[in-house]
Amino acid sequence: MLHTPRAYRGMVTAPHHLASQAGLDILKDGGTAVEACVAVAATLAVVYPHMTGIGGDGFWLIAEPDGTVRAIDACGKAASGADLTLYAGHMVIPWRGPLATNTVAGTVSGWEAALAGDSGMLPLDRLLRAAIALAGDGVAITRGGANVAAAKGDELRYQPGAYAAIFEPEGRPLREGDRLRQPALGETLARLARDGLGSFYRGELGCSIAADLAALGSPVTQDDLARHTASHVAPLSLSIGGARLYNMPPPTQGIASLLILGLFDRLEAGGPDEFAHIHGLIEATKQAFIWRDAHCSDPAYMTVDAQALLDDGAALDTMAARIDPARALPWPHPSALGDTTWFGAADARGQVVSCIQSTYFEFGSGIVLPGSGITWQNRGASFRLAADGWNALKPGRRPFHTLNPALARFDDGRVMAYGTMGGEGQPQTQAALFTRYARYGAPLQEALCAPRWLLGRTWGEESTTLKLEAGFDAGLVAALTKAGHEIEPVAPLNSVMGHAGAIVRHPDGMIEGAGDPRSDGAVAAW
Repeated sequence: MLHTPRAYRGMVTAPHHLASQAGLDILKDGGTAVEACVAVAATLAVVYPHMTGIGGDGFWLIAEPDGTVRAIDACGKAASGADLTLYAGHMVIPWRGPLATNTVAGTVSGWEAALAGDSGMLPLDRLLRAAIALAGDGVAITRGGANVAAAKGDELRYQPGAYAAIFEPEGRPLREGDRLRQPALGETLARLARDGLGSFYRGELGCSIAADLAALGSPVTQDDLARHTASHVAPLSLSIGGARLYNMPPPTQGIASLLILGLFDRLEAGGPDEFAHIHGLIEATKQAFIWRDAHCSDPAYMTVDAQALLDDGAALDTMAARIDPARALPWPHPSALGDTTWFGAADARGQVVSCIQSTYFEFGSGIVLPGSGITWQNRGASFRLAADGWNALKPGRRPFHTLNPALARFDDGRVMAYGTMGGEGQPQTQAALFTRYARYGAPLQEALCAPRWLLGRTWGEESTTLKLEAGFDAGLVAALTKAGHEIEPVAPLNSVMGHAGAIVRHPDGMIEGAGDPRSDGAVAAW
C-alpha cells in the first residue's frame, strides 16, 4: 500500500498494529499525543517483546502546539557495582546473561516524565489498559517475532530466569500464530497503574525487581533503581534549507543523524535516488560516524559540545569539503548494533511526538525476571572494559546509545516526527526518508517504502559492506560500484533496513502518516 493515510483528529504509527490501535483509542478518548504514546509504548512491551520492553531505555521528543520542543532522556546508568573488578577475567562484557544486565532500565521513568509535563487528564490505568489485557489474554506471534525467536533461541533458552518458561512454553521457540501469554508482565503493568510509574524504582515493585535481579546475578541494586530519574534535556537542533531539525543529545547518536543531513545540505545532490543523492548521503554518513565514534558518549565525560559543532557553520563546511563527490571514502569503521522500536503520534491540538525505546539486542540480555515478567536490557554490554576513554565502563556512567528519535519543523508550518529501529542504520534510514520526502517531494508512504541502504554491520553479522535493497536502478548500482563502494545486495523490504515510521502535521490540521512494510506495524488514524 503506497498511498499515504490522512486524517484530521489524530494519528498513530507503530511497528505493531495492536500498538497503533491502542494509541488511537487513547486519542479517541480525548487523550493527548503524549498519552497515546505511553499507551503505544506499554503495548509494544507486550506485543513486540523481541524488540522492546519496560526493562530497557527510551528517549522522547515532543513538539508542543506553542512551537517548543521538549526532550526527555530516559537512559539508565551503570550500576554502582558495575566496575572493572566485576568483569575480571573477561575481555569484553558478555552480550547475554546476568553480567549483561549492568544498567538501570529507564523506559518507565520516561513515561512518567513525559506525562508530568503534559496537559493530558486520562488516568494511568486507562493508558495501560490495552497492554494489561493483551499480556493476560495473549497475542499472536508475528512472522518477524517468530523468526527472531527461532534465530536467537539457542542463545537465550538456557539463561537464568523465566525466558524459556514464557517464550518457549512447549520446549521450542514460539512459531508464527502461536499465542504468547505474559501474565506476570500483565500484573506488573497493573501494579504500575495502581501504584504509579515511580513504583518501578522506589516502591514495592522496585523492591521485587531488585530482589529478582540480585537472585539472578545482576549488579543492579535497589539503591541503583531508587537513584534513577529521567532527565529533561535541551534537544540538539540544526537549521537546513526549509526546516529546523531536532534530535537527542549525547549519549545518543542523534548528533550523527543531524550531521548527515547538515552535510548533505551543503552538497550538489542531483535528483532523487540518483548517484549524487545516494553517494552524498553515504559519504556524509561516514563523516558523521567518524565524529560520533571519536566524541559521542555520556556528556559528563565528553570534551566537546555537540550543539556547538552544529552551530559552527565553518566546521560543517570543512567536514562537507572532505566528501569526494565521485569517490567513496575507504571503509569500514567500527559499527554499533541494536534493536529498537520507534513510534509517533499527533493529536488535533497540534502536539506531535517522536519516541523510541529499546532493550538493545533482541530480547535484551535474555534475562527475564520471574516475579515481574520483565525482560532486562543489555545496553551496558556496549561499555568498554577499559580504565578510561570512549564509553569506558564506570559506575554511574550512561552507555552510548544508538537510539535517536527525530523531529523537524518546516518553515511552512509542517511538523514531522520520524525514526526507525536498526542500530547503525537509524541515522541512515532517517536520512533516506527525510530527503526523499522533504527535499524531493515524494509522498510520505512512498518515501518510506522505497529501497534503502545500510553502511555497516547488520544484526549479529560482521559484514561492513554497503548493503542495497533490491529495487535500485541498475545504472545507479553500477555507478556506486565504480565509485569504490563495496556493495552487497539484499532482498527487498528487508527488516535489516529498519522498521521506520513517520507522521507529518500540516498547518491546516491535516495529519499524514506512514508505516513500514518491513515491520508488523500500521498507521491508525481518526
